[in-house]
Amino acid sequence: RAARRAAGLRFPAGALVVISGLPGSGKSTLMRRAVAPLDRRGGAVHRIDSQDVRARWARGRLRPLPYVLYRPLVRAAHYLALRRALRSGGSVVVHDCGTLVWVRRWIARVAGRGGRGLHLVLLDVPPEAARSGQRARGRGVSRYAFARHRRAVDRLIGAAEAARLPAGFASAVLLDRRAARALETVTFE
Repeated sequence: RAARRAAGLRFPAGALVVISGLPGSGKSTLMRRAVAPLDRRGGAVHRIDSQDVRARWARGRLRPLPYVLYRPLVRAAHYLALRRALRSGGSVVVHDCGTLVWVRRWIARVAGRGGRGLHLVLLDVPPEAARSGQRARGRGVSRYAFARHRRAVDRLIGAAEAARLPAGFASAVLLDRRAARALETVTFE
């Protein structure tokens, strides 16, 4: 587990960072608060968060519709944005829900082909705290979906604790809620 006084995480410019954890664990909040917009060379750091895509679509003409009706479009737009960011060669930080192994494998293939480092930042937040985080933001997933996320994230945490990283990953940082709050910056140098 990470030190409770972690002030910042530094990665090489051009690296790919996957932030994973339960819904409501603070992935989007951490990305908005701590990820610097530029790397040390002045290149853009691409922050790819499906919640940002969803918010953009919800502000548009689709606002009156239930999210379930346009969710496939949001997901397609999210993966297109991720594809563009991965192809850019720049630094990328990706919000990962934890349940879609194929997404992490795709990112790992891109990292391997491009000789880029791939790193995992994993938020280890108790399920009750994550559910509370969701309610506080006016979000929510069904019990079934949350249980699916919980199983997937528990597997990732167990693997990280045993130093068994997902294929293609060079490092993992496991942060509890307190350490995540203390994290001030995520930078690329």
